[in-house]
Amino acid sequence: MKKERKEQILTNLEVTAMSSEGKGIARLEGLVVFIDHCVTGDVVDARIYRKKSGYREAAPVHFHTYSALRETPVCAHFGTCGGCKWQNLKYSEQLNHKQKQVSDALTRIGKINYPEVFPILEAPEIYRYRNKMEYTFSDSRWITDAEIVSLDKITTRTALGFHIPGRFDKILNIENCHLQQDTGNQIRLFIRREAEKAEIPFFNLREQTGVLRTLLMRNNGAGEWMVCLSVTEFSPEVESLLNQLHAEFPEITSLFYAVNTKRNDTMTDIDPHIFKGQQWITERMENLSFRIHPKSFYQTNTAQALELYRKTREFAGLTGTENVYDLYTGTGTIALFLAEKAAKVTGVEYVEEAVIDARQNAIDNGIKNATFFAGDMKDILLPEFFSEHGKPDVIITDPPRAGMHESVTKRILESGAKRIVYVSCNPSTQARDLAILDEKYAVKAVQPVDMFPQTTHVENIVLLELR
Repeated sequence: MKKERKEQILTNLEVTAMSSEGKGIARLEGLVVFIDHCVTGDVVDARIYRKKSGYREAAPVHFHTYSALRETPVCAHFGTCGGCKWQNLKYSEQLNHKQKQVSDALTRIGKINYPEVFPILEAPEIYRYRNKMEYTFSDSRWITDAEIVSLDKITTRTALGFHIPGRFDKILNIENCHLQQDTGNQIRLFIRREAEKAEIPFFNLREQTGVLRTLLMRNNGAGEWMVCLSVTEFSPEVESLLNQLHAEFPEITSLFYAVNTKRNDTMTDIDPHIFKGQQWITERMENLSFRIHPKSFYQTNTAQALELYRKTREFAGLTGTENVYDLYTGTGTIALFLAEKAAKVTGVEYVEEAVIDARQNAIDNGIKNATFFAGDMKDILLPEFFSEHGKPDVIITDPPRAGMHESVTKRILESGAKRIVYVSCNPSTQARDLAILDEKYAVKAVQPVDMFPQTTHVENIVLLELR
């Protein structure tokens, strides 16, 4: 291997590992090089595009050897769209890396004793598994390298797709996404085509002009679809587009629009309006049903969510006498999944709308031993709350990617719960929290779950018991 040249090309780099962000890792005289779209076993020449202290980031310009671990990506957008970073890696190897990611986090960040990690639960479907997708409109789409090289005249600059990684103002137009059922592709393409015909202005993210902003689609196991179109104004043209959409796709049983005039696309403070159909779609898990609204939190991989909840229930070890606390309960899916096996379940969630959904889900399922409370976790989990609702025998916690606030972790330490089941979508912050809980709790079981094939993300369940 040669040293860096003035043109910033490194030659004959052997990729020996992969990062948790999905990049290939090579080493050159003590320097770490992260290489886009490479997998373990590739040998490449790579162009440096970012220099940092102790490492470089690079893009491959020539492959000397292709790894035996490679897979041919199914998506034409791979390499430009930042969503599925591991379509070029065999699924068995994706699972190996995710398993290692969990072990490394527990060892290097948590620095705690833990038993052998159970083999990761692989997903039954590695494509078309998502029940929710969100797309963004743009009147200034990203022009791909292939389009630039072809010298063909660009006929349209509109896009309905995903943000280019690192670019808030550039959207890659998506023709075929392989993550959701193909009906989602048909709906998205129809909306873009008919909107262009009607000359409804696509949004400009930099100038904050235009009408069409975002598109949300959800589907359930029964084949029902929910669509929510976000616009800056509900014009006659928008109304006509929604009527066309409803007539074209009878699968859409819940059709919404939302008016957003803010400078960002977040929907947390915006109420969608029903245009046609029902206010929700319903998803079933075992003998339970859950109402899903446009803003509801629900696991985006329904099949794997069921396995995640079953393993959580198994780790909880309920006998029917336990008082269970479900922290970060969302719309109460885990809490209600456990209620049949518990004496009482208390769910706590920051988002008030999610708690309203959780209470309704309890009513719909005839569950009377589950109660839900809204508020900041660190402000609710006080000694008075434990006194009023009883000290927990089992605590389930499923926090966001940032993990638990340190004060929440300390309150759990003070709770005296016999068992804790910690569900996490981020093994790094989970390991950090486990290091704090290690003062009183020992890790007894670790179960990774692959919720998102083709991506670097991994879910992890950890069982802890009071020492």
